[in-house]
Amino acid sequence: MSNLPMPDLEELTANIKKWGKELGFQQVGISDIDLDQHKDALMRWLEKGYHGTMNFMSAHGEKRYKPEALVPGTLRVISVRMDYLPPNAQFAKTLKNKNKAYISRYAHGRDYHKVLRQRLKQLGQKIQQVLPNTEYRPFVDSAPVLEHAVAEKAGTGWTGKHSLTINREAGSWFFLGELFINLPLPIDKPVEEECGSCVACMKICPTQAIVEPYVVDARRCISYLTIELDDAIPEDLRPLMGNRIYGCDDCQLICPWNRYAQVTEELDFHTRDALNNPDLLTLFNWDEDTFLRNTEGSAIRRIGFQKWQRNIAVALGNAPFSENIVEALEKQRNVSGSSLVIEHIEWALAQQKQKAQDSNSSNEERITLRLIRSIEKGLPRDA
Repeated sequence: MSNLPMPDLEELTANIKKWGKELGFQQVGISDIDLDQHKDALMRWLEKGYHGTMNFMSAHGEKRYKPEALVPGTLRVISVRMDYLPPNAQFAKTLKNKNKAYISRYAHGRDYHKVLRQRLKQLGQKIQQVLPNTEYRPFVDSAPVLEHAVAEKAGTGWTGKHSLTINREAGSWFFLGELFINLPLPIDKPVEEECGSCVACMKICPTQAIVEPYVVDARRCISYLTIELDDAIPEDLRPLMGNRIYGCDDCQLICPWNRYAQVTEELDFHTRDALNNPDLLTLFNWDEDTFLRNTEGSAIRRIGFQKWQRNIAVALGNAPFSENIVEALEKQRNVSGSSLVIEHIEWALAQQKQKAQDSNSSNEERITLRLIRSIEKGLPRDA
């Protein structure tokens, strides 16, 4: 392969980018495999335990920053991005209504792992048709790949202070995927970072999980808490989660660059009916069969029914007081066979009880104040 004349490789690279666009990728870039500059930051992040219970983050050693150790023979990484922002995404409206369920926008449609991986495989097959000895392997969040570092080197964008990739023309509402390949293709140039002094993403984070620029403590991140964490959610973080039951988009919602984000044309990423601005109680009342049916082919399904109920229970605890919520929580507490779910239901019931007491106290204070004012109006001025 390395003896191929460079003009052929340049022509092939142009074709690869053209084929990638035809397959639905908005951008295709090519990176070399030298990621050693990210080693120290990765090691510090792991040493501080910021990966939480995600042991797979530390289990692969140098494979994370040495693509050739992960796939022997790799010479380049083809980095792709695909927009996923669904149309009519009512972010603010859903977040403000505490009786609604907020689900991260990337999970509204079909599981992106399947969509991107299949397209990357097709891209590899097209290259193989031109050069039959080509070896490739696609990755979409499925192996120890530093995807944001690769995207940065491939010119896809720069790494923002929230640790996500930002593109000048497309913001950050896109998925990333990689195709490891054994061809010495011409590489693309990185772009300059354009976050400047902006720290909006750090300030807006509900749990203050962005502990310093470019560093996220996953243990505090709502996406980690609702998706990756299998255990009980720390009590001090539960009130901060609001109505976010699967993932969190706040750091992207506040980012000024997302004013340029494009709505996806990929129908697979459009919001499915069952997840279109749903009520918390509606989702909490799903049984496991309904959950599996409504999340078939979705990234949500992988968290399982128990974590789904755990997350919603927390959101119900954070919702305004409602007798309907209390009734639903008590009903589920009596039938759930999961100690994890029951623990979070009991916490939610305690929150609802406290809100009921606070509401009654406030009503009593208002009634008393009105009575005093009425009496004062009827008394002589010198009384």
